[in-house]
Amino acid sequence: MNRIEQLEKLKQVQNWDIIIIGGGANGLGVAVDSASRGFKTILLEAVDFAKGTSSRSTKLVHGGVRYLEQGNLSLVIEALKERGLMQKNAEHLVKNESFIIPNYNWWGGYFYTFGLKFYDLLAGRLSLGNSKYLSKEKTLKLIPSIKPSGLQSGVLYHDGQFDDSRLAINLAQTAVDNGACLLNHFKITQLIKNDKNQITGVVAANQETKEEHIIKGKAVINATGVFTNAIMKMNDTVYKKYIVPSQGIHLVFDKSFLPGGHALMIPKTSDGRVLFAVPWHDKIVVGTTDTLVKKSDIEPIALEEEIEFVLETAQRYLSKNPTRADVLSVFAGLRPLAAPEKKGQTTKELSRSHKIIVSETGLITITGGKWTTYRKIAEEIVNKAITVHQLPNNKCATEHLAIHGNKKNSAVDLENHLFIYGTDATAILQLQESEPKLKEKLHPNYDYTLAEVVWAIREEMATTVEDILARRVRLLFLDARVAIACAEKVARILAKELEHDEEWIQNQLIEFKAVANGFLLKEFRTK
Repeated sequence: MNRIEQLEKLKQVQNWDIIIIGGGANGLGVAVDSASRGFKTILLEAVDFAKGTSSRSTKLVHGGVRYLEQGNLSLVIEALKERGLMQKNAEHLVKNESFIIPNYNWWGGYFYTFGLKFYDLLAGRLSLGNSKYLSKEKTLKLIPSIKPSGLQSGVLYHDGQFDDSRLAINLAQTAVDNGACLLNHFKITQLIKNDKNQITGVVAANQETKEEHIIKGKAVINATGVFTNAIMKMNDTVYKKYIVPSQGIHLVFDKSFLPGGHALMIPKTSDGRVLFAVPWHDKIVVGTTDTLVKKSDIEPIALEEEIEFVLETAQRYLSKNPTRADVLSVFAGLRPLAAPEKKGQTTKELSRSHKIIVSETGLITITGGKWTTYRKIAEEIVNKAITVHQLPNNKCATEHLAIHGNKKNSAVDLENHLFIYGTDATAILQLQESEPKLKEKLHPNYDYTLAEVVWAIREEMATTVEDILARRVRLLFLDARVAIACAEKVARILAKELEHDEEWIQNQLIEFKAVANGFLLKEFRTK
């Protein structure tokens, strides 16, 4: 997946079948679905693939234990099926994770064991493992860092765990492998309409060269997540809010706070939410919150009260108390929730299920959804585009379509951090052999090498320091201070590969530092 080749493809096609705006989970899912059905497909992303919400998840592929509690069975059944398909189609990235719920009252163990046995039953043959009741002793043995005082029992269950932006890159590659054209750093500036007020294309500006392109097509899909309202403003003179953003934050800590391979699930926090502590890339990700925010920001910042809430909740359950000084990174993401029908609805009450809206202009908009069900949502959207725009009725082919890189990781594979690249890991190792200087580590404390940076530029369309350190190599999410320390090294490789000058390097460092500071608690931000 090379940027020059994609720019070339853009010039070759005069009329596309499907134009997708937005390169998050939904947009990329549509690109894979549409291209694999044989449609001429183009996707345009204003910043970078998974730049927004889709790189800031809790890193779970799950049926939704919370939806089970709310009695939303159809959503749970669909998500459990999709979880199983995701694990089969992207085995290098999606893994089985065991979760433990600690119970501090006598009835909790029985209540959650019963509920989770039902969860297993709903998953059927795609179940990842059986749930079971744990005694207090067994719970402490499996999670020695849990607070023992008052602990009654535990429940163990299984769900999926993954790397969100790595999957996004692999989906982009899968779409390209199937003939789609994908371009990041391409911003939509206008929707083109004919004299019947029907959308016939878009105007998109290349953010690097500022060159504008007129792109004509039959169906235009708006998959811009929390920026849905902005595209809807271009679409219609009568404007209403289609989504409201709700912020969720996560804190990242060293593995020592939750040693061992099990994740922790707190079913009821003080605000009635679920809190997770999940092992991820040898760190622990703890979250999340649910805070209604006024506007959709491209770089949302965690609020102080959210940080305090996650810290206090974690301290209540972990015997090694995490403090502000222990936070390696903090990241905030915005959920695009469907705007409330009634006044005064809380974020918890707003629908988590997705919605497909067809405008009078023919624009098809997707709101909501989550990573686990991205494939099914994409299938629905392409089916809708076929109906609305009279496209050939080609059948969906994604249910058993292997995602780029798909392979089962052996125990030996898992010893090398490159396992997340799946089948591409071999090519990265070959790159290191052919250019030995690329074996050098980005930072002495982490295994990432310069070869991965070069690979991201040549094969994964990374064009900025942030593209690489936030979404190709996950350093910004794992350890923001280390990411800042690596920025210049990455900028110089980018400049060499893409033929940029010293001024470009300095601008990149300023831009990256501004973003990276948002991943640090305020007292640790750099000047």
